[in-house]
Amino acid sequence: MIPVVMCAEDGCFPGLYCTIIHSNPWLSDNCTMIISSIWHSSEVLLSVNVLSGEIVHSPVDPNFSWNLLTLDGNNIVAISSSPVDFAQIRYGKAIKKETNNTTWSWSNISSPIFRCSDKVRSLLSSLQSGILRISVKDAHAGQTKGATKPFEAIFVSSKTNTKIEFDPLIVILHGGPQDVSLSYFSIYSWIQLADCKLQDVNDVLSAIDHVINLGLASPSKITVMGISHGGFLTTQLIGQAPDKFVAAAAINPVCNLALMIGTTDIPDWCYVEACGTTARNCFTEPPSADDLTLLYNKSPISHVSKVLK
Repeated sequence: MIPVVMCAEDGCFPGLYCTIIHSNPWLSDNCTMIISSIWHSSEVLLSVNVLSGEIVHSPVDPNFSWNLLTLDGNNIVAISSSPVDFAQIRYGKAIKKETNNTTWSWSNISSPIFRCSDKVRSLLSSLQSGILRISVKDAHAGQTKGATKPFEAIFVSSKTNTKIEFDPLIVILHGGPQDVSLSYFSIYSWIQLADCKLQDVNDVLSAIDHVINLGLASPSKITVMGISHGGFLTTQLIGQAPDKFVAAAAINPVCNLALMIGTTDIPDWCYVEACGTTARNCFTEPPSADDLTLLYNKSPISHVSKVLK
C-alpha cells in the first residue's frame, strides 16, 4: 500500500515514519487512513488511500508539526505546534471537491490545557523559526545518491535584533538518530553510522558554517548540546573541532563504545556505530581485541587530549 522509499526526491513522499497508528484511522469512505508521520524536519498528517495508493499530506506548512489526536468519519482533532508557537488543538473537516480531491478546513479549539502566560506568549512572539537546507560537505561521485542530497536544520532567531551577526549560536542535536534524520534515509544511514567520526560531524560543522556565512551568528560564540545520540555527537564535535566551541553540554552521552559494549542492553548500536552494515554479523558475538580497538577509536574518548589542551 505504501511504497518503500530509499531516497526521496525533493518535495516527494520520504517514506512512512510513524510511532503509532490510531485504533480507528479510517475516514468515512473506509479506504482512506489518516496517519501522523515524520516528513524531514516536521511531523505531518498523511492521508493514505489504500486502494489507489495516493498519499497526501495536509496541512502543508513545513514550519509546523501536526499530530493526530482522534477522528470520527471525516472529522479530525489534531494538535499543531512549532518551535516558536505554543501547541494548539485544531479541528479539521474534510471537504470533497467535484474533482474528487479532498481538502481540509481547519479551525482552532479553545483549551485551558494549552494556555500559556502573557510573558511566555510575548517571548515566543519575539522569535521566528525556519528550516534551512544545508549542502553536504565534500560530496563526491562515489557516494550514494542519498548521501549527496542536502539535509535540514531548524533555525530559531530573534525577530527584532538588528545586530544578528553578533548573536551567539546554540546548536541543539537531537537523539535517535535515524528516526528523524530522513534526508539521508535509508541506505545512507548505515554509511553515516559507520563513519561516525567524520560524516555526521562534518554535517553539523557544515550547518554551523552555513549560518555563520549568512551573517546570522558569531563564529566566536558557539555552544553545542545534545541528549543520547545527540550527546554522543556533542562529545565527538568538541573532540574533533575543539576550537569551534566555547561551551558544550552532553546529556546521557556515549563517550567510550569499547566500555559500553560489555555493559549495555543495546550492543548492536555500538557495533552499528563502528562498523555500519557489517555490524549485522556481529550483534551476538563477543568483541575481539580488534573490535575493542575499533570501538575505542570510533569513540569521543579517543579525542580527549584535544579537549583538555
